[in-house]
Amino acid sequence: MSRPTVADAPGVMRTEGWADYALLDSGDGKKLERYGPYTVVRPEPQCLWAPRKPHLWAQADAVFDPTADDEDAGRWRFRDRPKDAWPLAWRDVRFLGRFTAFRHLAFFPEQAANWAFLDEAVRKAGQPKVLNLFGYTGVASLAMAAAGAQVTHVDASKKAVAMARENAELSKLADRPIRWIVEDARRYVQREVRRGSKYDGIILDPPKYGRGPDGQVWRLFEDLPELAQLCSELLSENASFLILNAYAERISGAALSGLLAEVLDGRGGRIDWGELALVEDGAERAIGMSFYGRWSR
Repeated sequence: MSRPTVADAPGVMRTEGWADYALLDSGDGKKLERYGPYTVVRPEPQCLWAPRKPHLWAQADAVFDPTADDEDAGRWRFRDRPKDAWPLAWRDVRFLGRFTAFRHLAFFPEQAANWAFLDEAVRKAGQPKVLNLFGYTGVASLAMAAAGAQVTHVDASKKAVAMARENAELSKLADRPIRWIVEDARRYVQREVRRGSKYDGIILDPPKYGRGPDGQVWRLFEDLPELAQLCSELLSENASFLILNAYAERISGAALSGLLAEVLDGRGGRIDWGELALVEDGAERAIGMSFYGRWSR
């Protein structure tokens, strides 16, 4: 087969609000969001403009104050102490929102654009066997399971996998064919390649930096090329997709598409690339949140 066709220009996968989430307003380096019953203020330095709805901000239930050195580190301030966890939903998937120590709420709402793509891809493929690496609390895994996929969910965090299992119970998907694996993603993929395992779709959503359960160190720029190559070797003959997602400031969708073009040389298909963006409620403004490269057959 030929090299994959690479899109000439970047695309923007836009996530608009749904019943349990909305980007209400943004500006002055912050964003105001609604997660179910709670409104939340979190830092977002790229919001260089002014807020359009200043009257809403003072009513926020929770505000994350970052440290001077790291916007992901800091502490939450609450108007009234909320529940430790509360139920949210996206389509057929139910999951718990939580105020984590790293300003996130136990899922990434901009990924809803990817969940929609995965839902459609899985339904077209029938009952594909898919691999979700760095799967975190499992919303993508559950979206694919709800659509009919056999899912292998891998994350190095025992706590994250426990939350993913809890979300599966909440979604009434615990009886679906999902394997929950606590392991370093690179080590797992290396072993699967040696076994000759194959998958019909793979999601690779690594952090900038991380550690495996046995202290293995992950560095995005140093380690992603090898892992992407290994993932390409796991794709079945009739595989439907391989998705790379990255949040690092110094990476780009163009870089991810170049990596995919190299590791998938000879497979044909198409590579789309660009960024995932959150769309402000009732407005045209959008915030770019992460970069993606996506190969599809």
